[in-house]
Amino acid sequence: MTTAISPTVSEESITLGALLAELGSQTATLLGPRDDERPVRGTEFYDALEELGEDPDVLLFAPSTTGAPLTRLTALAEQAARFGYTAIAVKCHESEIPTYSAIAETSGIPFLRVSERIGWRLFDALLAQVLGDRRHSEDAHRNRGAEPLFALTNELAGFFGGSVAIEDLGRRIIAYSSVPGQLIDTLRTQGILTRRVPASPFNDDQYRTVLRSDDPIKYPRLGEEEPRVVCAIRAGALPLGTIWAIDASGQGDLTEEQRLRIRNAAAVAASHMLDDIRVRKATQIPREDRMRTLLNGRDVMGSELAELGISEERGAALLAFAPAPGDHPSIPAQLRSAVQRHLALHRPEVVSVVRGGLVYALIANDPSHAAAAFAEPLLPIIDRLVGPGVRVAAPGVAHRSGEVTLLRDLAERLFDTAARHPSTARTRMLTVHSMRPLLVFERAATAFADSSELRSLELERMEADDPLVSETVLAWCSSFGNIARTARALGVHENTVRYRLRRAEEKYRLDLEDADTLLVTWLQLRAPVGRLLPAHAGAADLRERSTAP
Repeated sequence: MTTAISPTVSEESITLGALLAELGSQTATLLGPRDDERPVRGTEFYDALEELGEDPDVLLFAPSTTGAPLTRLTALAEQAARFGYTAIAVKCHESEIPTYSAIAETSGIPFLRVSERIGWRLFDALLAQVLGDRRHSEDAHRNRGAEPLFALTNELAGFFGGSVAIEDLGRRIIAYSSVPGQLIDTLRTQGILTRRVPASPFNDDQYRTVLRSDDPIKYPRLGEEEPRVVCAIRAGALPLGTIWAIDASGQGDLTEEQRLRIRNAAAVAASHMLDDIRVRKATQIPREDRMRTLLNGRDVMGSELAELGISEERGAALLAFAPAPGDHPSIPAQLRSAVQRHLALHRPEVVSVVRGGLVYALIANDPSHAAAAFAEPLLPIIDRLVGPGVRVAAPGVAHRSGEVTLLRDLAERLFDTAARHPSTARTRMLTVHSMRPLLVFERAATAFADSSELRSLELERMEADDPLVSETVLAWCSSFGNIARTARALGVHENTVRYRLRRAEEKYRLDLEDADTLLVTWLQLRAPVGRLLPAHAGAADLRERSTAP
């Protein structure tokens, strides 16, 4: 006998072609003969220790065949074909595809190759969801437009009269209603603001009970917390989250219509959440792993850009986003979500991650459209969704995988440099072009700090003993040697400027007629060593705060 792992057998079935279309090639591919009209009415799990039973038009899960001898695999395929199974779901390495295809052609039953990144439990849930969709009640309206979960919560809130929230298993609020006049309490408001369920002594017991229950549950009013109706969101046997509705009707028992509405809403939510999990597990998580490898600069194989769908010839442009200093620790995650969602509208290849309190996004370089041009229009959107004060750094383009970590270092330098210079306080888009002078001054300050022989001791003495003279020399250099302009900048008489310059030449032996001396003098005065000490919160502070216990 075989062991059923999900209640997916039904009187109604789906064709193999439709099933493959629903799953997508990133989840499963067919090896061997293909009959798109062949029905699939359920799933079963093959147990190598038990005898295979007759079960026509069923998809046979065979995880135990991975690495099995060729003779055993062939025997299973021949027996499954004889008993009328639709296909056998397996996992195999790419090098084994020809072998599986040959066995499928010989036996007459195809193999469904499941992606190595999709777990068997998740694959079972996907099949349960697809087959369940075929017999889903028409009462459960499926809104697959933009932001479908938010539309679903609004629809349910219109029925219950109170705020509705959908949560994942991490108790993060991933969608919530915004219906005018809906009943809402402090707890729900706080959860929506932080996107996370507030701590409560009742939480653990309530979630444990809900996730074990097959039916909706109603919790009565508890203190300031309004009555709530809650239902687990599942796909087959796989729990995905919960859906909560504040019941404006009061303390009464659940009505049959309320049960039906929230169960149908949970079924619709499961479909969308499962799609998200499938895509994220099959594509986004591996892409994020590649991105983190590129940012860390360790174990870089050299093929990461190609794996992300970015050609080395065009190159990859890096964007970095820094929240305002002092923002809530949850802000980077919200910021990343907003960046990913909105950049993907224009650049579907974008991949983004949170690292050290900053959000990094990688997109294919477009020579006719700089990366900063994609990021700048995002700032008003980010201000509205996340909060004001986010800065963006566009450090440049990498044409090799190993260059991305260098861009990351440069992005952090841009943030740190901008934080140390008051002149950039209102600048939110930081590019190498706009920040180059400050970067030069910062590097010069580092050189002066590391190598004392580069610093003029006479100039240091002038800065300490005659700050007005030092200020005048710096202003004179900034004014390209124009006495009148220097005087206006300092608010003094021109003769005062001449006197101070003469003092600098006579007392501190500055040769103001020599271009090279002027350059060194300008750099030392313009890039004081003390400026290396951060006066404001920059990327370094964000990194330190993100790793603090």
